[in-house]
Amino acid sequence: MLDKLRDIIGAANVLTGPDMDSYACDWSGAPQGTPLAVARPGSTAEVAAIVKLANQTGTAIVPISGNTGLTGATAADGALLLSMGRMSKIREIRPSSRLAIVEAGAILASIHDAVAEHGLIFPLFFGARGSAMIGGALSTNAGGSNVLRYGNTRDLCLGIEAVLPNGEVIDLMRQLHKDNSGYDLRHLLIGAEGTLGIITAAVLKLHPAPLANATAMVAVPRVGDALNLLNRLQQETGGAVQAFEYMPRAYIETHLLQSPGARAPFDDRYDVNIMVEVGAIAPRDAAPGENGQIPIAAHLESVLAALFEEGAILDAVVAQNEAQRREMWERREAAAQVMTFQTPHVDRDIAVPVDRMQEFLDRVAGIIDELDPGARDVSVAHLGDGNLHLGVFPTRDDEDLCQRIGDMAEDAAVAMGGSFSAEHGIGWRKRAAMARHKNPAAMAAMRTIKNALDPNGIMNPGKVLPDL
Repeated sequence: MLDKLRDIIGAANVLTGPDMDSYACDWSGAPQGTPLAVARPGSTAEVAAIVKLANQTGTAIVPISGNTGLTGATAADGALLLSMGRMSKIREIRPSSRLAIVEAGAILASIHDAVAEHGLIFPLFFGARGSAMIGGALSTNAGGSNVLRYGNTRDLCLGIEAVLPNGEVIDLMRQLHKDNSGYDLRHLLIGAEGTLGIITAAVLKLHPAPLANATAMVAVPRVGDALNLLNRLQQETGGAVQAFEYMPRAYIETHLLQSPGARAPFDDRYDVNIMVEVGAIAPRDAAPGENGQIPIAAHLESVLAALFEEGAILDAVVAQNEAQRREMWERREAAAQVMTFQTPHVDRDIAVPVDRMQEFLDRVAGIIDELDPGARDVSVAHLGDGNLHLGVFPTRDDEDLCQRIGDMAEDAAVAMGGSFSAEHGIGWRKRAAMARHKNPAAMAAMRTIKNALDPNGIMNPGKVLPDL
């Protein structure tokens, strides 16, 4: 097997032994097992040849991009780990059509930089964008902070190229906004976490870069009040709110401990802190006035001032320069470090209807009071789209306690019409939740699709679908 791999991609691109050490752990440092080898193809043709060989020999194959996942989706003990790192080209940027054609190994930050030269953005932003690759983002249908305005990764992709489990290449690299010609195989492969095939390239939708941003920290009495704030801001800005992020008092306090030199968002401490950002596309909203103030920022200030007078908000600070804006974003993007600051910790990726977030947080508080009074809730949320990253610091190191807190929170979310997985995917760590909560008919349909496309079960085995 290894000799044939070397024939396909060259000996230098087949890693074994200690050369695989950097692939053996995920972002958190959790062991991912010891792969058979790490293969580093440089083209779609090489990926196809590797997958065909794996299918013929019955060798499990696990695709890996930037290895920034949080669900164990790239665990590959005894399997062939297929790294997309060499396939990182940004093949083409077409400003007039507002699209980019990229390979799966292109790093998000590199895509951002490349399209920025044309006054455009690819609006998929999250903390790991400096190492995360677009192939992994597509495979998990990643979200991030701008879903409120632009949608998930699925909404930002027009077409893909992928290698199926039998080694055949499926070319879906359409540049069309409308293509109603049968089953949408693109959407089937996006979010499948490499269990149905390996995405090798994509056509991405781009958007005009905001000409100016207005960013603020806002304190409100309760999370339920934040929805009224969001709706008011959307109405006042014509739907220009692009980030609406929730951070509780405990999160802010932990961030101050975790990041020496960081500052609190307000002079006073508040239980509910919201970071909001509004992006101006029209020049009239971005050109500084005679007083030097940017219209979109002035408008945000006036709206927040009116809400303060109404008693709808408790406090607000609007960024006056890029350094202050960056400080606000750094506070939010430190979430991964903040939520793992203490060991043990509970972390779950949950979604609930946006108008039930306060109810859900109240239920979580009840679960904590029942199971572990004194545990600290440092959860953060993409509040505008109902995605909560549950973070709890228990008072004692008890694996069963951590599991019960997480499971009961997931159960509460599902009971409220929510989901146990919002944007991180399933991997192997959430398969038990899939077994508990996924509709049986839906699960059966997924198994049928998996068996039809991958009858030998070689593609990322042990992920997404629970064992029967």
